[in-house]
Amino acid sequence: MTSQELFENIKKKKSFLCVGLDTDINKIPRHLLDTTDPIFAFNKQIIDATHDVTVAYKPNLAFYESLGVNGWNSLEKTVNYIKYNHPDIFIIADAKRGDIGNTSAMYAKAFFDHMEFDSVTVAPYMGEDSVKPFLTHVDKWVILLALTSNKGAFDFQFMEENNEKLYEKVIKTSAQWGTEENLMYVVGATKAEMLADIRKLIPNHFLLVPGVGAQGGSLEEVAKNGMNNKCGLLVNSSRGIIYASDAEDFAAKARENAIAVQQDMEKLLKVHGLI
Repeated sequence: MTSQELFENIKKKKSFLCVGLDTDINKIPRHLLDTTDPIFAFNKQIIDATHDVTVAYKPNLAFYESLGVNGWNSLEKTVNYIKYNHPDIFIIADAKRGDIGNTSAMYAKAFFDHMEFDSVTVAPYMGEDSVKPFLTHVDKWVILLALTSNKGAFDFQFMEENNEKLYEKVIKTSAQWGTEENLMYVVGATKAEMLADIRKLIPNHFLLVPGVGAQGGSLEEVAKNGMNNKCGLLVNSSRGIIYASDAEDFAAKARENAIAVQQDMEKLLKVHGLI
């Protein structure tokens, strides 16, 4: 999927919503535990309820890996279901991988060739040779961790040398490894005020923005500081949508919350003259 195709879908759906499929077996409605595959049953209903207001889905792999082979099977079924029924939707493997070159090449093969994700989140700590193997796959995307929304971001990401913060150096350096057509960045919504400065470094790249909703990030601030002429944003919401209810109406409640976010996004897209 190209950036233009992604933007066209954003305009069509009037939404830049990414729904995080952080599906916890301990949090899904109890009645689903009687099904043969509770995780997939939950994901399928969430997807069916939200696909028309969503441009991306982001399964966090920890929730699937923790269940062993069964979890991987649920994940594969989820990805295949989206691919077959909603091929216009961008699918992100939230895996945060990154290792020496030959190992990264195997990770890339797993997520892109076998699982057929459109993108994968990658940690940049080990440098260029740990990221480049992911960037060799045609029509696939690396989403590089730049500035995260968690409290621990302050442990390293804001370290400064020669008036340059570490996250700024990561962005400046890594931008040379790929292009605006295969490289995105993770920038947390709780750091929204810094998006304007980040946009000066990477004006045209897409940004994956977690932290809106349950983590307290402001959608309006994210759009104000981070939106570009192709929107350039995928804003993720996980718990606020998928766990809107723990009863049998969970999918309907998820849809209500997703529509509420989409309507706010539509207003922001109009304000910025993109629809």
